[in-house]
Amino acid sequence: MGKLRMLKPKTKTLKERTATVAPGSWRTSSQTSSQRGYGYKWQQARLVHLQQHPLCIYCERAGRVTEATVVDHVIPHRGNETLFWDRSNWQSLCKPCHDSTKRREELLAVDL
Repeated sequence: MGKLRMLKPKTKTLKERTATVAPGSWRTSSQTSSQRGYGYKWQQARLVHLQQHPLCIYCERAGRVTEATVVDHVIPHRGNETLFWDRSNWQSLCKPCHDSTKRREELLAVDL
């Protein structure tokens, strides 16, 4: 009988899974989401926006029909309350597009 070989793990290490965070991002802050403005008033406004704009705009551009679950700020508000509440700065996205495509765009914009 031959020797058993150890298989390399197929899962990524924590370091490999940790995404890069844009400098100055709220993700580096110790504030809660409510402290950053995403409290009850935001949740209510978010629901109204998603009712009026129920589809992910990134998926629509790619010819897919996907329910939006996230209201994203087109231009990151970075704490600017006027920009935060500017409804013309909101877009409906599905969670996968928000967490991948949009985040990638923001990271590229920081590098420019």
